[in-house]
Amino acid sequence: MSNVATRLLSLILLLQSRPSWKAGELAHELGVSERTVHRYMTMLDEMGIPIYSERGPYGGFSLVRGYRLPPLIFSAEEATVLYMGANLIRDVWGRTFDDAVTSVTAKLDNVLPDELRHQVNLAQHSLVVHGLAARDYRPWDAALHTLRQCILEHHSVRLVYRAVGRQEPSSRVIEPYALTFQWGLWYLVGFCHLRQTIRTFRVDRIQEVSRLEYTFVVPADFAVKDYLARTLWHEPAFQITVHIDACAATKVRDMHGHWMKLTEHEDGSLTASFGGNSLDWTTGWVLGLGSAAKVIAPSELVDRVVEAAKGALEQYKN
Repeated sequence: MSNVATRLLSLILLLQSRPSWKAGELAHELGVSERTVHRYMTMLDEMGIPIYSERGPYGGFSLVRGYRLPPLIFSAEEATVLYMGANLIRDVWGRTFDDAVTSVTAKLDNVLPDELRHQVNLAQHSLVVHGLAARDYRPWDAALHTLRQCILEHHSVRLVYRAVGRQEPSSRVIEPYALTFQWGLWYLVGFCHLRQTIRTFRVDRIQEVSRLEYTFVVPADFAVKDYLARTLWHEPAFQITVHIDACAATKVRDMHGHWMKLTEHEDGSLTASFGGNSLDWTTGWVLGLGSAAKVIAPSELVDRVVEAAKGALEQYKN
C-alpha cells in the first residue's frame, strides 16, 4: 500500500481523536501541505468516509458524529508482517504456540478485506523464510513447552541432561531464566544447582524435564542478552589457516565465503582464515577437499589431518 494510503488512514485516526481540526493542524501532523490535506479530504469523501467541513475562522474538518473505524485496520505490509511473524513463531516454537498461531491467523482472515487478503497471500508465496531450525525439534516440543511455562511462572525444573562429549546423562536442578534460539539451535539459560553458577544447556541434549514445586527469583542484574554475549561469543581456541588450490577455490568461496576470511592469490588459489573452538569439523572439512587443501596452522590440525589420512589409508590396504 502506498504512502498516500497510509496517510489517509492516519488522517482518519486523527479526525477520530477529537471533534474538529483545522487544515493547517492536519498538514503539520501529516507532514504535508494544506493543499494536500484538502486533496486527501476529497479522496476520503469519494471513498464514502463521512467528512464534515465548515468554512470560516472557526471552521475545520471533522468526522460525522458516531462514525468510528473498525478496531483493526492494516496496510498490506503490516498484515504481511503479522502473518509471516506468526508462521515464523510456529516454525521455531512448534507445538508450544501452534494454537495461538492458528487463532491469530484466523482472526486476521476474518477482519481483512478480500483484496487485502489477496495481496498478503501473494506476498507470503513470494517472501518465504523456512528451515530456521538446524534440526527437527518436534521430539522436544513437550520439553520446550514445560520450560517456557516454568520460566514464566519462576518454577525450578529437574533435567536429565547429556553434556557434550559425555556418554552418560546427569540429573540437574535448574532455575530456568530464559530460552534462546541461536544458530538454528535452542538453548536454555539458567542457574545450575550442581555447578552453583549460571549455565547454558542445549535443548536437544535434554532427555527428560520435570517441573518442581519450589520457585525462584531471577537476579535483578541478570540480562540474558548480556550473558549470551559474554559466554557464547568468546574468543575461539584456534586460529586456523588453510591454503586452497585454484581447482577448489570457487567451491570454498561459494560455500563458506560469508564467514571465512579469504585472501585471493594471482594463481587463483585462496588462503582461508577463521577461528574455531574444535578441530573435529575442520579436520573433516580439510580431508573432504583432498589434495586441494593444505593446512598452514595450527600444528595440532596438521597432526590430526595426517593421522586421519593414515587411518583412512589403512582401511583400504587389504
